[in-house]
Amino acid sequence: MIYIHIPFCKQKCSYCNFHFSTSLHGKDEMLAAMKKEIFLRKGELQDRNLKSLYFGGGTPSILSPDEIKSLIDEVLKYYSFEQDIEVTLEANPDDLDKNFLRGLSGSPVNRLSIGTQSFFEADLKLMNRAHTAHEAEDSIKRAQDFGFENLSIDLIYGSPTSGLEIWKENLHKTIALEVPHISSYALTVEPKTALENWIKKGKVSNPREEEQNSEFYYLSSFLKDHGFDHYEISNFAKPGFYSRHNSAYWKYNEYLGIGPSAHSYNGRDKRSWNIAHNQQYIQKLSSGILAKEEEILSGKDQFNEMIMIGLRTVWGVDLDQLKTKFSGAILENFNAGIRQKMRDGILIMENNHLKIPEKHWFMADGIAADLFMV
Repeated sequence: MIYIHIPFCKQKCSYCNFHFSTSLHGKDEMLAAMKKEIFLRKGELQDRNLKSLYFGGGTPSILSPDEIKSLIDEVLKYYSFEQDIEVTLEANPDDLDKNFLRGLSGSPVNRLSIGTQSFFEADLKLMNRAHTAHEAEDSIKRAQDFGFENLSIDLIYGSPTSGLEIWKENLHKTIALEVPHISSYALTVEPKTALENWIKKGKVSNPREEEQNSEFYYLSSFLKDHGFDHYEISNFAKPGFYSRHNSAYWKYNEYLGIGPSAHSYNGRDKRSWNIAHNQQYIQKLSSGILAKEEEILSGKDQFNEMIMIGLRTVWGVDLDQLKTKFSGAILENFNAGIRQKMRDGILIMENNHLKIPEKHWFMADGIAADLFMV
């Protein structure tokens, strides 16, 4: 699978820090550099038959349909596509006008991940989003009108501008729009963001963990009642609409990341990442030099990642895979750590897979950290 990170962003969100340019200056040079990187790294993936291709990062929908097609054509020079390949494009609601969708419908893109965030104006203003609540709803309907049925939307819960009743209305709206995949995250306050500054000045209240907890469990229960599978802590899908791309990450498959800041993994013990600086990325690739760094993952790193990622999913951690990959000493310490948690009901075993019961998923990161090799 291949991930293409688009380094341009027009959003200035209040709850996160973007590390890529907000300007389109140099877009042609950037696209040329990304194509050069695809060429230089064409031999890195063992599997030459791609099951997923994902356009993410800043604002991929800043690109025109023709520019998106040109990147896909570049990939096709060196790889083949599975017949039912999933090709996803992240998009902002205000970019999904009729002309863009008409052009995109003639491309291999067959899945859209729309940064909706909320269907309420107060939430969107807090997050400093460019789109309105009306555009959030209309963009989904327009995409469906142009044949895009495989849709995912992002929703943020735990905002100080809303509450449980508003959150319920957001979810009812999502169901009414027949969206088959939802990625949902708690609002977080990152350092040096506008949101942190507003909280310090008392303009908005700090998100409360107990309210986020309540909204998370309402989300899970509500969506399950409407036919969704809760297959990863933050992801919900109707059967047949799981994200193949993200599921591959969670199952430790190899992937190749193209573009500034993009990460890659060989499926075993090596991870690499491209430099974040746009101009340096372009300059290096114009000279035929890859703009990346890499590290060899230690046994401890690999073990901890498998535990962290596996316990966030419905599939859990495959203990047979652990036994094959790691030594007896590592597993002895691990087994000692899980016994008490199993007695307490925080962990369960199903078909030799270690899992966290869904009622404890909100605490999954902490549970996993207790099992890490240190």
